[in-house]
Amino acid sequence: MIDNYLLEELVTFSKAGTLMETAQMLHVTQPTITRGMQKLESELGAHLFDRQPNKITLTETGKMAAKEANKLIQVNESAITRIQNFDRNQRVIRIGSTLPGPLFVVNSIDLPSNIQVNDKQIESTTIHDALNHANYTLVLSNQNISNNTIDSQYIGTEQLAVNLNKFMIQANQTSIKFSELHDLSFVILSNIGLWRDIVQKSIPKAKFFYQEQQEAFSEITRYSDFPYFSTNILRTGSINIDSDRSDTRVRIPISDDNAKMPIYANYLKPEKTRVNVFIKQLISNWPADFD
Repeated sequence: MIDNYLLEELVTFSKAGTLMETAQMLHVTQPTITRGMQKLESELGAHLFDRQPNKITLTETGKMAAKEANKLIQVNESAITRIQNFDRNQRVIRIGSTLPGPLFVVNSIDLPSNIQVNDKQIESTTIHDALNHANYTLVLSNQNISNNTIDSQYIGTEQLAVNLNKFMIQANQTSIKFSELHDLSFVILSNIGLWRDIVQKSIPKAKFFYQEQQEAFSEITRYSDFPYFSTNILRTGSINIDSDRSDTRVRIPISDDNAKMPIYANYLKPEKTRVNVFIKQLISNWPADFD
């Protein structure tokens, strides 16, 4: 088996182009690089370098070997990362989410010390890799994944509602459809996950004033009558609004099918026993629907 440091020297030389720069990049002496290249050629039994007075270059075989060496280094680093993540996950349950709502519920629970929550949302397209590479033990999403390695369990539903001025005609309804909101202007947080695309597509003629900062969103909703969206999870849009303050709005559930989003816990099948206690705790703390 070829030592990893020899592969690193070959890859570095292919990028640097000279023995001196290779040695500097690897923080070793130039004779060390020379001996390493001679040893690599000997172990491979291949002619990798074209040696001329005051100059050494890679042969075509050497260039091909450098590419293969780079692949081997990446595979080795990936394997080490997976092993380290797997070992960490044997002691710690790492929770991630592709949506902001489920994280709000998770962070409201008194969790055991061995559970770590990443408050930064992950991409929905990376769920398989995040679990299989042991970056996370469990990922919450709106995807019901079921294959040879991953299982999903239904947690609950996140339901969208709109908060309207109580003097508006629509405010007298017990529920409302997106089509009834087409001429309104809304203040809305930028980071609301999939709900952003859903409301834009469902109310294409509406106007949306997006706010990056929760503080700004809170101020606008406090001192204006702009409608805003909330859910059974994020009842105040994930902002700090005093629950007992006077508000001229009423919350009305949206009855369209796409205003209800099922949430699932995704995990590797061998991890079912480890995550089951957390899943039960999450289900028991999941907010009820508006219905």
